[in-house]
Amino acid sequence: MKKEDNIKEKINEIFTRGIGEFIDPEGVFRKKLETDPKSIVIKLGADPNRPDIHLGHAVVLRKLRAFQDLGCKVIFLVGDYTAQIGDPTGKNKVRPDTEQAEIEKNAQTYISQIEKILRTDQEVFSWIRNSDWFYSPSDLIPDPKIKSININTKNQDGSSSTITIPANSFAGKALFFENTRMQKTHLHLSQIATVTLKGLLWTMKHITHAQLIERDMFQDRLNNKQELYMHEMLYPILQGIDSLMIKYIYGSCDLEVGGTDQHFNMLMGRTVMKANNVSPQAVVSFKVLEGLDGKEKMSKSLDNYIGITDEPNDMYGKVMSIPDSLIGNYFEMCTFTPMEEVENLRKGITKGSINPKETKMRLGREIVAIYHGEKAAIGAEENFVKVFQKKEIPEDMPEIKSTKGSTLSNVLVTNKILKSKSEFSRLVEEKALHDLDRGETIGDLHFKIEKEIKLKIGKKRFLKIIVD
Repeated sequence: MKKEDNIKEKINEIFTRGIGEFIDPEGVFRKKLETDPKSIVIKLGADPNRPDIHLGHAVVLRKLRAFQDLGCKVIFLVGDYTAQIGDPTGKNKVRPDTEQAEIEKNAQTYISQIEKILRTDQEVFSWIRNSDWFYSPSDLIPDPKIKSININTKNQDGSSSTITIPANSFAGKALFFENTRMQKTHLHLSQIATVTLKGLLWTMKHITHAQLIERDMFQDRLNNKQELYMHEMLYPILQGIDSLMIKYIYGSCDLEVGGTDQHFNMLMGRTVMKANNVSPQAVVSFKVLEGLDGKEKMSKSLDNYIGITDEPNDMYGKVMSIPDSLIGNYFEMCTFTPMEEVENLRKGITKGSINPKETKMRLGREIVAIYHGEKAAIGAEENFVKVFQKKEIPEDMPEIKSTKGSTLSNVLVTNKILKSKSEFSRLVEEKALHDLDRGETIGDLHFKIEKEIKLKIGKKRFLKIIVD
């Protein structure tokens, strides 16, 4: 196969596998991808409200990796500024504000996790916060310990002198602002791009109320007589401005990617760019990956997700719990299995000529191998067979420590094994906590730990508690 044909085949796979909708009028983006992929800049935005990345997020990241392999550059935009507003997408009520310290922590967690999928070398990757252009010097609160800033200057006669500026003055804040923008510290740009109120209002002059209010979640809110606040309506515009700023900073913003639930926001990026006489980005929205329940979108808040940092045994066990009807979707969106083979698997499961359980075991192996390697995948499958088919207790299980006499509920919640005591109560009621040493179900809400204990939590989780 010729190199050109091979590249076209890869591009065809990119735009067919797992794609919900592709907006590229006149085929501008695709032509550029085929002729000059190294000049392409692709935007992926994320609000760092929840730090864990799951397989639903990974669908997008894996597609971006395919673009990177063709030479495109991915800009990972951390929406630390807009996270404080909260994207109303999919929300039937106002999302609470997120503290900046939590946002910063979550942002760093995101970056460390996406390295499992994306290349992060400078040639094909960069990341930036949108606070870089939305904050102004007056927004900054200086460290109270820093009373003044010294600036060294050169005089006309060649001598030097020091100017002292109060840190809390506008000049002091402006200097701090200038020297802490990622555009300067990371990208080493000579000029820093910012968004002013004047610029925001100018952009808003080109967007009508009707364009914003047609958004389905806004309509739902109004139809249900729920409050709809102006800052929520502004969110799509701010996201569109993000695309414009990436164009100014990186020289281009050719494509924005996201889930189908982000489609409206991404199209707003095209509107904002057109209003500012900039070539509008193309838009790719991806099919939504259903969660373990087979009903709702995979989501951490619904606890129906598989995290890319889940340990191998847990990841494999979760894959084995998905409904048979989702096997084809998971192969398409979460593995590298060729699409022709995926379609054959779908047909075989529907006709009953392929065993769903064996196919699901293969799916579990492939997914675990992507994030933990082949050895871990084989080990996870062996553990699953041993524990769930042969009903044996695993030799290697996570361990936590406890003091003698502590209540089991406190230990599990404190060590973040369970989210809350109410979850512990629910598990007790459902008879889903088992003392493996005694061979008994734990039915006491005030159960105390007196000695080392091996626990089975639900159907898939095992835990050893060691008493100090």
